[in-house]
Amino acid sequence: MTVLLSMKLLRRRFLRLAAGAAALPTVSRIGMAQAYPTKPVRWIVGFAPAGGNDIVARLMGQWLTERLGQSFIIENRPGAATNIAAEEAISAPPDGYTIFLANVANAINATFYTKLNFNFIRDITPVAAIMRMPNVMLVNPSVPAKTIPEFIAYAKANPDKINMASAGIGSGGHLAGELFQMMTGVSLVHVPYRGNGPALTALLGGQVEVQFATLASSVEFIRTDKLRALGITTAKGSEALPDLPPIDQSVPGYEESSSYGIAAPKGTPASIVEILNKEINAALADPNMKARIANLGGLETPGSPADFGKLIADETEKWAKVIRAANIRAD
Repeated sequence: MTVLLSMKLLRRRFLRLAAGAAALPTVSRIGMAQAYPTKPVRWIVGFAPAGGNDIVARLMGQWLTERLGQSFIIENRPGAATNIAAEEAISAPPDGYTIFLANVANAINATFYTKLNFNFIRDITPVAAIMRMPNVMLVNPSVPAKTIPEFIAYAKANPDKINMASAGIGSGGHLAGELFQMMTGVSLVHVPYRGNGPALTALLGGQVEVQFATLASSVEFIRTDKLRALGITTAKGSEALPDLPPIDQSVPGYEESSSYGIAAPKGTPASIVEILNKEINAALADPNMKARIANLGGLETPGSPADFGKLIADETEKWAKVIRAANIRAD
C-alpha cells in the first residue's frame, strides 16, 4: 500500500511539473526565445543507427535544425534497453542542449528493472510527443486462422502449443503479446530472440507461429504475403495498411504501440521546453512531415508538454500492471 501511494504521489507531482511548462511569464519566454539555441544540441537516442528510433530522431532533428538555426546532432547510445542513454541524458546539465528520445521502453523499464540508478518520471522533463508506431499481430501462413477471432479459437483449442516470438524479454512486442493473452485467456509459449530481425526470421521460417512486430519492419512481408497480418495494435488503423482491422474490434479495449517523444533533464527551463514543443507541433502539422510519418506507418501525436507527461505516466502505470501480472523479470 505504501509503495502504491508513493507511485501515485510521484505521478501527480510529475503531471503538475509537466503542466507548469507553459507557466513562465511572457517577458522571460521572449528573452529565452532570442537566446536559444546558440550552439548545437545533443539528441541522445538509446538505439543503434538505422532503426525506427534513430529514423524518427533524424527526421525530426533535421526539421529542428532548419527551423532553429543550430544543428541537432543525433548521438546513438544503444544498450540495456535504453537505460544507458536515459541515464546519460538525465545526468546532463538542464540547459536545453541535451535532449533524449523517450519511447515506450522507458515506461516498461520503470517496472521491468528493479535496480535502476534513476527514476524516469521523477528525473526528466517532458517536452513533446512526436508519434506512435503500431505493432502488427502476425502469423506464419501455415497457421489456419485468418482473423483475430479465428486465432483466439485456434489458440484456445491448442493451449501452450503455439510459439510467440519477440525481440526479447520485456520488449514492446513481448508485452503486446502478454496483454493479448491476459485479455483473451489464451496461453502462448513465449520465445524471445535478440532483436526484432531474428524474431521475424524465425516467424518467416516457421520456427514460431505468431509475433507482435513493428509495422515498419514487417509491412513488406505482409504486402508480399510472406506473413499474414491479423490485426493492428492501435485503436486507430494505419494508412500503410488501411484494410487491416484494429485488434480492439475483436478484443475491446486492447491497445499497444511504441510512442516517441522528446524529454530533457529535470530542471530544463520551461521557456526552452516551450520553444521545442512549439516547433515539434509545427512539424506535425506540416503536410510533408505528416506524409513521411504516415509512410513509416506512424501516427503523429501533437500536444503540450503536459500531454506528453500524462502519456509517459499512463504508459508506465499500464505496463507495470502487465509486467506484474505476468511475473516478467529482467535477466
